[in-house]
Amino acid sequence: MTHLFPRAGAKWLGLGFALLLFLSAFAASLAFGQTPIRLSVVWEALFHYDKSVQEHVIITTSRLSRSAIAAVIGASLAIAGALLQALTKNALASPSTFGINSGAIFFIVAAAAFFSVSSMVHYMWIAFAGAAAAALMVYGLGSAGRSGMSPMKFVLAGAAITALFVSLTQGVLVTDEQSLESVLFWLAGSVAGRSVEMLLPILPFMVGGWIAALVMGHSVNILTSGEDVAKGLGQKTIWVKTAMIVVIVLLAGGSVSVGGAIGFIGLIIPHIARGLVGIDYRWIIPYCALLGGSLLLLADIAARFVIMPQEMPIGVMTALIGTPFFIYLARRRAGRT
Repeated sequence: MTHLFPRAGAKWLGLGFALLLFLSAFAASLAFGQTPIRLSVVWEALFHYDKSVQEHVIITTSRLSRSAIAAVIGASLAIAGALLQALTKNALASPSTFGINSGAIFFIVAAAAFFSVSSMVHYMWIAFAGAAAAALMVYGLGSAGRSGMSPMKFVLAGAAITALFVSLTQGVLVTDEQSLESVLFWLAGSVAGRSVEMLLPILPFMVGGWIAALVMGHSVNILTSGEDVAKGLGQKTIWVKTAMIVVIVLLAGGSVSVGGAIGFIGLIIPHIARGLVGIDYRWIIPYCALLGGSLLLLADIAARFVIMPQEMPIGVMTALIGTPFFIYLARRRAGRT
């Protein structure tokens, strides 16, 4: 497979550019919005805060937490997508294929409809539980049978669980329209109105997932070379696969629990990373982290301006970006068959 950065030196240089892109997107996220703020003022707000300056208050109380959450979610979804594509050997796989989004959404809607839950903090933990439950169901179905877990069984199990939770969610919303109104913006995916306090309880799980993904890079490389090759090299493939699933749940589940149903980041970014550095997951993981964070930050900036003075949910923006990319991938794969 040809890629843009074939040598290690070029990969490090590319990673530096990816970091520069990420920092630029983060700075732009702090500066742009309904109230434009100069970058010099952004710098002053971060390092010489003055509560009497309105722009400083806007940055520290609203935009900083929003940008940090977008960066963390984007990085986590991209890494989860890369691992999921490696695990299933399916280029069209993403965290939504794993049933995580649909499981989290159903738990949220059910909690709002049957238990009158309305707190965003409660939504966060309920969504995380739903994401984990869906992942465990997919893992159980995908591992059932004498042959154990296989990429095809895993994908079919994910599709089945996703369809199940989507149907259950629609059934609840049909019978209780008030639940739809209370969770609609969350269902569409958003980082607006989220505080750092919402992210902090989940952040240790996500940071642990990032570190684990980086550590597993070499093992994932061996696994993607083929089951027989991996076993021949002495790898305990079942433990590697289980570890990958746990990391996917931590990253994607944590992201959904804070930002809602944000799709396509986990589909698009791994393909871009492989196009830059090839199939070495020791490089793909850090590239995914930086590029995923950058893409979601830029999507959030665009969401602020599309229908000003209102904002478009960021999940809608990522869908507008990701749908043409998904169609392109599907047509390319169909052309190979």
